[in-house]
Amino acid sequence: MYKLWNALAAAKNYKWVELSHSLNNDSPYWAGIPEGSVELGPVCYDWGNPMLDCLIQTFKFPGQFGTHIDFPSHFVPGRETSESYGVQDLIFPLCVIDITDKVAEDVHYAVTVEDIKAYEEKYGPIPDGAFVALRTDWYKRWPDMDALSGLDEESGENFPGWSMDALKYIYEERNAAANGHETLDTDASVLAAEAGDLACERYVLDKGKLQVEVLCNLDKVAPAGAVMIVSYPRIEGATGLPARVWAITE
Repeated sequence: MYKLWNALAAAKNYKWVELSHSLNNDSPYWAGIPEGSVELGPVCYDWGNPMLDCLIQTFKFPGQFGTHIDFPSHFVPGRETSESYGVQDLIFPLCVIDITDKVAEDVHYAVTVEDIKAYEEKYGPIPDGAFVALRTDWYKRWPDMDALSGLDEESGENFPGWSMDALKYIYEERNAAANGHETLDTDASVLAAEAGDLACERYVLDKGKLQVEVLCNLDKVAPAGAVMIVSYPRIEGATGLPARVWAITE
C-alpha cells in the first residue's frame, strides 16, 4: 500500500555495510592537530541528580577525525561549509575502484585513468553524481597511526592514493559528486611530496566537490550497483565533520 515502506522492506534484504570506523579517546588523528583536541564522553550531568536522574556527556573532537567528510571550505577560503548540503546531496551511487593488487606491489601507487577505464570496461560508465571510492585495504591498519601513515625508518610517510589525472577524469569526464579513500589523505604520499602540497585534495575541494576520508570495509561492497549514504552532525560552519557512512549493496 505504501511504496516507500515496501521499498525499505525490500532494501533490508540487501547487505548493509558499515563504512566508518568506530571512535574512542585513543583513535588516531593528524599529527598537526594539537594534543588535547579529542575528549570523548566526559560526564557533565551525572546519575542521581535530583533535577532529573539521567546521564549527559560532552564530546570534543576536530572536524577531521576518524572517518570524516571534508567540505570545500576545508582548503578553499569562502567556499561551502557543512550547512550548504541537504540530505538529498548525501546519497550516491557507489563505485569502488579496487587497486589492492597494485598497492601490494607498490605502496606509493596512485590510481590512474587507465585503472578507472578498466573498471568501466567491466562494470559500465561511472554514473552521474556517483561517489567514487578507492579501495586499497589500507583500512586494515587502523587504529595504528604509524601504520596508517606508512612511516619508514626516517619517519617519512608512505601510502597510496589518488592521482590528479584520475580525479580529473571522474569529475570532468564523468561528473562524479564525491570521492573517498581509506587512507588519511587524498594524494598518494609520493605525489604530495613532489608537489609540496596536497594538490589532489585541493583540486577536489576547489571544484566544490565532497570527499570522505578514512573509509573502511570497501572490500565488503560490490564494485558497482551499491548505494552509499553519508551522515554527519548538523553543525553549522564546519569545514569537516566525523561521518557515519554506510552502503547498501547486492
